[in-house]
Amino acid sequence: MMCRPQACILVVLGMTVFLWVQHTAAHHSTQHTPEMLREVSFEQRLGAPLPLHLTFRNEAGEAVRLREYFGTKPVLLTLAYHRCDNLCPLVLNGLVQTLRTLSLSVGEHFQVLTVSIDPHDTPASAAERKEQYLRHYGRASAARGWHFLTGEAEAIQELTQAAGFRYSYDAASAQFAHASGLVLLTPQGGVARYFFGLEYAPRDVRLGLVEAAAGTISSPVDQLLLLCYHYDPRTGTYSLAIMNTLRVAGGATVLTLGAFVGLMWRRERARHSL
Repeated sequence: MMCRPQACILVVLGMTVFLWVQHTAAHHSTQHTPEMLREVSFEQRLGAPLPLHLTFRNEAGEAVRLREYFGTKPVLLTLAYHRCDNLCPLVLNGLVQTLRTLSLSVGEHFQVLTVSIDPHDTPASAAERKEQYLRHYGRASAARGWHFLTGEAEAIQELTQAAGFRYSYDAASAQFAHASGLVLLTPQGGVARYFFGLEYAPRDVRLGLVEAAAGTISSPVDQLLLLCYHYDPRTGTYSLAIMNTLRVAGGATVLTLGAFVGLMWRRERARHSL
């Protein structure tokens, strides 16, 4: 098959981007991937109960048990930490953008728990995060329905293990490596569904909330894990999250260009057949 010069240039460009991404990712994974990232995962523990007896502290510094947030409404759980400037803000921003499109409201129809995985985070920093995201969400009912909790290391580990959220801590950079996503829970505290990545389809989230409210446990979903880790300017290496994103972007570029070339080829054949 012969292609027009413009189409050929696009194909070559797309393949160059794709091969560069793969080469860079392979180089990164073989030489620069920290050992700690091998411990990071997000296991889908559907149907597993959360340890609702665990005690954390709310934004006011009051001791609270997880069971206080369960009983009548489904709960969306996000696991993050306050000093994170990589994926954590993107996860919460993506959540807010989705929630703003729903007719269901935080505080009226469901609860949101944002629990810090860093035992050094404080109720004061939790209060700052709550004010920030409530302002972004813009619905008054969320003040009584979105809770930012901090806790001791033992409670954090027990909660994250129950949710299938495995993470690691790098003492040298004082950062956590972790995956991105949401955990949807039934009113009784059972894991009902997972949403992975940074953007969450409003239709899926709404359906998940309705099903979780009825106690329905979803089926496993496909995972595209993004892992939060830092960029090191000393070595010039990117985080695994960035490399995964580049892989997806490179693949999408090639697919898009392939579809374009296929369309041009079909048009060319149709023109010559006239």
